[in-house]
Amino acid sequence: MFVIIKDLLKRDKKFLFGFTVISILVFLAILSAFSPYDPRSWNVVPKDKSPSFQHLLGTNSMGQDIFWNTTHALKNSFILGLTTACISTIIGTIVGLIAGYRGGILDRILMSINDSFIVLPSLPILVFLSFSLREKMTIFVMGAILSIFSWPWGGKQVRAQVLSLREREFTYTSIFSGMNMWKVVFKEHLPFVIPWVIANFINTILWALGMEITLSVLGLTSLETPTIGTTIHWAMQYQAIFRGIWWWMLTPIILSVIFFVALYMLSVSISEFLDPRTRLQRIKMGG
Repeated sequence: MFVIIKDLLKRDKKFLFGFTVISILVFLAILSAFSPYDPRSWNVVPKDKSPSFQHLLGTNSMGQDIFWNTTHALKNSFILGLTTACISTIIGTIVGLIAGYRGGILDRILMSINDSFIVLPSLPILVFLSFSLREKMTIFVMGAILSIFSWPWGGKQVRAQVLSLREREFTYTSIFSGMNMWKVVFKEHLPFVIPWVIANFINTILWALGMEITLSVLGLTSLETPTIGTTIHWAMQYQAIFRGIWWWMLTPIILSVIFFVALYMLSVSISEFLDPRTRLQRIKMGG
């Protein structure tokens, strides 16, 4: 895996850009551990101050330092994205591996459940769940709820890969040597689908961040927890743009654009790396 990342960093500028930006954002998220301010406290600094040496990104109308608040928002957004991606990737991968390997009735049952979740209108249901659980809505609860609607896509892709793998000679050799289903799917098939799993993992983070921003702007999340979405929500509530406090609104917007573009670049780069035609071209070029 590290060899693949090293190879992509050398050859693909899109991957280099995405990897560099995400590394910087992770560093900023880690900085939140050294924040001199409690992100839930208000009126700890002068209000509505423009960016300066003392307050790098200025302050907001709630008396918070926007730079340090942004580091907490990044940390929570990372936690949300990773929680959603981890849960949905584990469920989707296991379902795809078992359905693809076993086939028959079990495959049809699992894919029926899988397809049922795909066709569900996720946004209205998420709005309802978020409104119903708003008082108990933590980052981890929201991640668990979002994962309910994000695992089916990965499951379908993994199943498609396993359907071809189960007809390979090494699968028959494993079965005849006495390996049970779990050993075959996790020891023999899983290594082949890991690159697809990684691509799905990144796409799920992208989707989770988008949904969190949507729900937060609507006021359906825990607004006391700083995230990219809740920062935009409070800036809108205090009419930051109309009052000339542009740095309050622009910070989360620019941050989310950079975040989304970096994740998209990583996803596209990995997808191109997995494309058989691209891999064939690399082999012809001696890559």
